[in-house]
Order: sequence, then structure tokens, then C-alpha cells
Amino acid sequence: MVRVSRNGIGNGNGRRLNGQASVNAVIKNICDIMRRSNCAGALQYVPELTWLLFLRILDERETREAGEYAAVGEPFTPSLESPYRWQDWAAPGGAKRQALQGDGSTLGDFFGFVNGDLLPHLRGLKDKPNATPRQKIISEVLSGVERTRIDTERNMLDVLDRVDEVKDENIDPQHVFPLSQVYEGLLLKMGERGNDGGQFFTPREVIRAVVRAIDPKVGETVYDPACGTGGFLAQAFEHMAGPEYANVTSGEQLETLKRATFYGREKDNLIYPIALANLTLHNIDEPHVWHGNALTGQESYGGLYAGAPPLFDVVLMNPPFGGKEGKEAQTNFPYKTRATQVLFLQHVISSLKNGGRAGIVVDEGVLFRTNETAFVQTKRKLLDDCDLWCILSLPPGTFVNAGAGVKANLLFFTKGQPTQKVWYYDLSHIKVGKKTPLTLAHFEEFFKLLPGRADSDHSWTVPRVDIEAKTYDLKAVNPNAKSDEDTRTPEELLDYIEAKGREVAEAVAALRDTTRR
Repeated sequence: MVRVSRNGIGNGNGRRLNGQASVNAVIKNICDIMRRSNCAGALQYVPELTWLLFLRILDERETREAGEYAAVGEPFTPSLESPYRWQDWAAPGGAKRQALQGDGSTLGDFFGFVNGDLLPHLRGLKDKPNATPRQKIISEVLSGVERTRIDTERNMLDVLDRVDEVKDENIDPQHVFPLSQVYEGLLLKMGERGNDGGQFFTPREVIRAVVRAIDPKVGETVYDPACGTGGFLAQAFEHMAGPEYANVTSGEQLETLKRATFYGREKDNLIYPIALANLTLHNIDEPHVWHGNALTGQESYGGLYAGAPPLFDVVLMNPPFGGKEGKEAQTNFPYKTRATQVLFLQHVISSLKNGGRAGIVVDEGVLFRTNETAFVQTKRKLLDDCDLWCILSLPPGTFVNAGAGVKANLLFFTKGQPTQKVWYYDLSHIKVGKKTPLTLAHFEEFFKLLPGRADSDHSWTVPRVDIEAKTYDLKAVNPNAKSDEDTRTPEELLDYIEAKGREVAEAVAALRDTTRR
């Protein structure tokens, strides 16, 4: 097992943080300042906090790495030089910050440096001759930041002071989540109803269930062609590494996991840099994320994707629900349709190695629609080229916190052998809402039955011949579901209505009697 330190949160005065509440208080305080500083909603303050946290953690990571290199007598070249390091311009005691602040009576030079020097320098790092992968990542995380959104320099300095409290040495690993999990909580706020970001987010428990079922191993490549904020890739890293990197047995494996394992694509300009920052916070040193439209092939920036393999061992994804594509995207696929999910399903099949495994989310319409040729052809290709070994029907309301009420399913398949039968598992009976979200405990029986594909009240098997007879309708219809049909006769229903009528009449009479007294 390889031991690797992880990022944590401190309070800047050496006192260890022993509870999650104190960690959350640090982050909430930063968000409160931003909310009063021209960053009213999560779609404004989370991207702003993203690049600040990223630079803070990068500085700490490279300081630690410099010490590790020095201990073995090796030279270390940092990604950033003075005065562009966090410790120079952002930390309270930084030389550049002190020079810009002066005596505190005038702060006019601070924004001038940040907006006019720092940000252009960071965005331009990728264009340097022999730019390192980390320098390219820095540039892309800052790619959409033309200037800080914070309204005043005093508020900016308050934010910097609090972000600087993110300290590795003060974390209590037994009681405090790593920064990556705190950051995921911020990302979920962007996906809540009203923030218009739900399309980029998949409930964390759904991601964990998919990754656990597919079970990617160290040495396999993992791909998400619509990665959003990087949730599937980040969870795959945690699963593959194991607690405290228990699954990593050599330095070579660790290098492979951090630098040559995770690949993704994302087209949204706001979300793409957030994905890079999120994956870096999860200790993935080189997230190979391509910026552009995976379906059309139109590229915005591909520098981080250079050398990516043409086929992958594992694909994990949640295609955008309800998306529509134009002819430019359709020309790249054998079965033409405007439906984004169907095109992505074709893309996933063609992106897998033989023996490769996929776990993807699709809405129910993809499964049951048989009135459009491309839907039928795509599902037939899926069953011809892959073993579709499981369809899991999620509860209605699973995506309600992301602003979507669509009924969704999980597809699990392995490329290389045709499907002979499909094992279904049904979670539709679970009541899910904003205050009662889906949890991993709801999947307990699913994981118990999955190895043997056993039948139960919530699981059953359908042979391929039956699916073909229904023109490739793959919708999960539980044959064991108990009917809610009212079996009372008309006479019994009339008796019931009459009895209820008497109860109402008696209650009204009692109320009248009370008012007369």
C-alpha cells in the first residue's frame, strides 16, 4: 500500500479542526462574503471560489513537493514563479500582497495586479514553450476568468484571508472530510433547482452505485464523454485507490492512477474549468479533459487530451436528459437522430474496448420508445455488440434536487458478446423527494443479488427473444409488483360512500349543536 497525504482544512492558527461543522463554517463564511460581493447565486460564487481554492491547494501541494524533492537531492521546478504563487500575492504575509496593500489606506493597485497581470499570466501558461501538463491545467482552470467578480478590494482581501485558512497540517482525518468532499457540496448548490445547473450534476449516491457495480481497477482507463463537473471520474478515482490508497501497491501504479487513467469531455465553458479543479482536488494530477462537443467533434481546447487512447476499459456517464442535436452531430453516427442520449449511447459503444464495461444513466423514454428507427437500431446494436447484463430502474424523483423530474434507469453492459438475457432490478417503489433523497442503503439488496442475478420481489430476468418480440422495448416492468387496483364491487363502493356521508352529516350536526350553546 502506498501512503499519500491528503488535503485538509485548518483555521490558520494551528488549532486542529475536529468536526465537520467547523470546516463547513469556514467555507460558508467565504460564500457569505462573496454573496455580498457581486456573486449573488451559486452559479456566480462557486466558479469564483473554484479558481481561488485551486490556486491555494496548488501552492501547498508544490511547496510539499519541493520539500520531498530536496530530501532526495533532486531539483524541483514549480509551475509558478514569484510573484504569481499564492504565497506571494494572496497569503496575508506574502511579499507581493504587502507591497500592493501598503499601509492599507489605498488599495487601488491590488485589483490592477490581479486583473491586469496575474490572471493574464496564468491563462497564458499553456502557450509557453514546453509547458508542463500542470501549467496547461492551470491555464484551463483560469480560462474563463477575465477578471475577479468580487466587487471591492476589501472584500477580495477578506476572501483571500479565509481561503488561506485551508491548511493541510490542521486536519483531523478521523472527523473531517477532505476538501474534495466539501467542494462537492458547493457543486451540488449549483445544481439545485433555480440555479439552472442541474444538467451537469448526477446525485452522488447514483454515481457511487454505478461505480461500485462496474468496479474499475487500477490499470484500467476510465472515460466520461460528458463529464460535467467530473463526478463519475472523481468517484472512480476514490474507488480505484481505496481508503488511504489501500489498492495501490507500487509507485508505478500510483503514477498510472494519477496521470494516465482518467479521460473526459465537456463542452460547457463554465463547467469545464470546474471539472479540472474538482478532479485536481481529488488528487488526480493529470485529468485528461477535452474541451469541446464530443458528438460533433468541435474542439475548443484539446491540449490536455493529447495521447488519449482511442478505446477505453471503462465508460461511466450521465448524458444530458432531453438534449437535441443538429445535423452536424448526426453525421458522425450510423443511426441518425436528434436525441442526445441516443447518440451518446452509440458513442459509448464505439468507445469501449472488447471486454470493456459501461455504466450509464438514461431516461425511461430511451428504453421504451419503439416509434423512431434510430432508437430501435441503437438498442439492437447494444444487444448485438454488448452483453447488457443489468437494467436498474431508479425511483421517480431521483433527480428532483437537480431540477429534473424525469424517470431514469441505469444500464450496465460489457462489450464483446451479444446479450442473451437482461437482469432487471426495480427501485421504483422507493419514495424519493427533496427531503428524502436516494441513499446508498436503498441499493443494499441490489448489490446482494447482483453477483448471481437472482430473482426477488424487485428483480427478474427477461430473455432476449422477448425483448425482440416487443421491438426492443427495454422498459423495466416488474412482474412481481403488487397491484394497487381497487377490487371492491360497485355495490360495496356505494355502501362505503353512503357510510362516509353519514359520518359527515353527524359531524356537521355536532358542530351546529355546539354553536347553539
